[in-house]
Amino acid sequence: MKKLSIILFSIAGVAVATGCSDIRREPGLIYMPDMAYSRAYETYVVRDTNYFTMDSANPHGKIFYNARPVAGTIMRGEDLTFTLPKDKAGDSTYYVASKQIQNPLTNPGAADLKEGERLYLINCAICHGSKLDGNGPLYKGGQGPFPSAPKNLVSDPYTVNMPPGQMYYSITYGKNLMGPYGSQLDHHQRWMVINYIKSKQAANAPKPASTSNTEPANADAGANANTSSTTSAGTSATK
Repeated sequence: MKKLSIILFSIAGVAVATGCSDIRREPGLIYMPDMAYSRAYETYVVRDTNYFTMDSANPHGKIFYNARPVAGTIMRGEDLTFTLPKDKAGDSTYYVASKQIQNPLTNPGAADLKEGERLYLINCAICHGSKLDGNGPLYKGGQGPFPSAPKNLVSDPYTVNMPPGQMYYSITYGKNLMGPYGSQLDHHQRWMVINYIKSKQAANAPKPASTSNTEPANADAGANANTSSTTSAGTSATK
């Protein structure tokens, strides 16, 4: 009996010593874990339930979390370059107004464009393709799971002529079948991707036809020769 008591006491001592350790090997059991650990809800992420809508059409007639930053607030490190909200369904007021927004990241260096390329390949190439030709893995020339061809970013006049501000709007809030990427790319990264796309558009733009200096020179020479002949003839006639 005494040996059993010693064994039980030893086990209890080890359990107490282990339980008092500052190393947490097990999270333990919690009756209501949602009350202890809040779930992270990222901004701009599309929700799959009507409890996360910003209209009164949900069955409870209340306004719930809509995955948008609080109006008038900015994240630490952000700036006030882009303050336009998302248009309501069927409206394009802010999308049109975004044309006037200027890219704050002017004169990007080689390192910035390289980082923009990396971010593009991670987030955009799956649809728009690594060559920006709209033939990404989800489309694959019409053989992929995506039914519609994504925009060609380097030859489609619509995207080539799109101002950087509208690109930023589309990346932030999504446009047509393209979802929002405001939660995946921060403010600075979105502008870096746009700089990379614009650099590729500029490199793919048709070069102006080169003009030869020979023809104008010959034309000038011919004109001078004709003038000299006419002058000489006139002078001879006068004499």
